[in-house]
Amino acid sequence: MRPLLLTHVGVVSCLGAGQAETLRQLRRGESGLRPCDFEGAALETHIGRVTGLETAPILGVRAPYDCRNHRLAQRALERDGFVDAVIRARGQYGAHRIGVFAGTSTAGILESEQAFRRRDPDSGALPPEFRYREQHNTYSIADFLQQTFALTGPALVVSAACASTAKVFGVAARMIALDLCDAAIVGGADSLCLTTLYGFNALQLTSTRPCRPFDVARDGISIGEAAGFVLVERDEPNARGANIRLLGVGESSDAYHMSSPHPDGLGARQAMQAALSSAGLGPQAIDYINIHGTATKAGDLAEDHAVSTLFGRDTPCTSTKGLTGHTLGASGVLEVILSMLALRHAFIPASPTTQNLDPELRSRYLQAGQDLPLTHVMTNSFGFGGSNCSLILGRTG
Repeated sequence: MRPLLLTHVGVVSCLGAGQAETLRQLRRGESGLRPCDFEGAALETHIGRVTGLETAPILGVRAPYDCRNHRLAQRALERDGFVDAVIRARGQYGAHRIGVFAGTSTAGILESEQAFRRRDPDSGALPPEFRYREQHNTYSIADFLQQTFALTGPALVVSAACASTAKVFGVAARMIALDLCDAAIVGGADSLCLTTLYGFNALQLTSTRPCRPFDVARDGISIGEAAGFVLVERDEPNARGANIRLLGVGESSDAYHMSSPHPDGLGARQAMQAALSSAGLGPQAIDYINIHGTATKAGDLAEDHAVSTLFGRDTPCTSTKGLTGHTLGASGVLEVILSMLALRHAFIPASPTTQNLDPELRSRYLQAGQDLPLTHVMTNSFGFGGSNCSLILGRTG
């Protein structure tokens, strides 16, 4: 594929809002996970909750879109000059030439949960202030972004479980290659809700402790929330100093099982190999892999098998989910942004919650952070149903 510039970023997670706060926590190796204090969730688990969303409504003409998911998105958009960057791009390319490609898994389902609690006791009618189209509808995040920036280019939302906001980078690459747009807002949001907290708990996939990727005692995930957006643009000779590029995209769908990965990591390996082929790189060119690493027994084992089979035992890898929790549909873009920070600042993030590596796993998993010049980074996102996506980022200059 032709490389694409990743020019501007907006991000928020339990590590903080904006690149500076996120980088500081990554450097410190301090987890943002806490005992579950989400309203209505009486569960013994840890979560990655973003503070202050409850008192930060969306106001003005966009008030109909007010929900936790869009509040999360708004907080990410407000960071690091992202709004000004999109306005500049709109003036350069035209509103009709900027795409919006977003991902989510549950969108604003929390608003529906709350609305059903407030049904009319006689008729069962939902409260009149509940607006499914703007708040819960899966497409609402793209609609929210288009309305925010007055954009009229192509727009779509991918809901492919935990690969959602990774796969939209592939959508952007194809749309730009087809000359349907010149730039795109790529990313998305997934916010905490009772559906995911109780759902994963019912599947016996949540840990009572902060999740421990690749640990011999790993016993499940910690659910987090996040939003992240990247302004993706054509790679032109006169590019404005951006030095991080999207070099390769690999996708697969092994459809092995509804919720369990292929035990040999077949789909994961196919996605990683496709990303390498897309970038025109061999496995030896990858300096660091931000693995999916959810801290489940089967998931980590399958990914380790795929990584060690393709890359051997020398390529450093870590999972950042012990820091942020598993942000589900937002994990793809969040980990793209964490990988961008690692590339730009020449370091591999630590995995502080991992105490004792599983001796059965063969990949070179690093527990401590490491300063290391990086040129090429791969980031993996693997979802339920075998929906897999691997992305390769590169740094120049």
